[in-house]
Amino acid sequence: MTSNKQLKDLLERVASGALDPDTARAQLLEAFRASPFEDLGFARVDHHRAVRQGFPEVILGLGKTPAQVAAIAAEIVGHGSTLIVTRATEAAFEAVRGVVPDATYYRDASIIALRQQDVTPGKGTILVAAAGTSDLPVAEEAARTAELMGNDVSRLYDVGVAGIHRLLGERERLAAARVVIVVAGMEGALPSVVSGLVGVPVIAVPTSIGYGASFGGLAALLGMLNSCASGVSVVNIDNGFGAASVASLINHL
Repeated sequence: MTSNKQLKDLLERVASGALDPDTARAQLLEAFRASPFEDLGFARVDHHRAVRQGFPEVILGLGKTPAQVAAIAAEIVGHGSTLIVTRATEAAFEAVRGVVPDATYYRDASIIALRQQDVTPGKGTILVAAAGTSDLPVAEEAARTAELMGNDVSRLYDVGVAGIHRLLGERERLAAARVVIVVAGMEGALPSVVSGLVGVPVIAVPTSIGYGASFGGLAALLGMLNSCASGVSVVNIDNGFGAASVASLINHL
């Protein structure tokens, strides 16, 4: 069974010319032939995700039992890959810790993680801005994910449009970012304001925070999709992980 680390080492030896072409071809074919995924019955763990996309498969903990999360985590860690479990509960963490003792639980983000491999650092800073304190669980999911993917992350919290001076006082930090993730619920106006102040991509994350007419984040989602500012893209409601993934790709270009 070929781990991601072994495959990476092999590719580096090929690139450096340490292997002759025929040997390199044979070993590469064998490496790619070996178990591209592992069938656990209830899940098929994709071991070549990092080869194709630059980062290993991430586990969505939502809807999975603690035992299922732990089994998938053990498989990922056993192949030398970095572990990230999003939307993870305390019970899932306890189960994971039974098979991956060094795993860490970030309660503020509901993420279980264990970094096992070096990642290419991003070229700049990803700024995560949140409208209000109620939006922080989603903002932290984005921030922690971006950090684990090799990015420098700056946090700018509680800068919603109800007190716009709080945001305007941080224009230098906004201008210094290479990508900005903006997390907001209620009417979802903050990404439009931020995009009008910066010349970099803004990734908007609507949250399910708000009173009845917010419809569980639908009002914020529609508001962000209808932004009059240029440079705003929108991910799904409460999808901090998705925003971080896109931001990381941009920051690594």
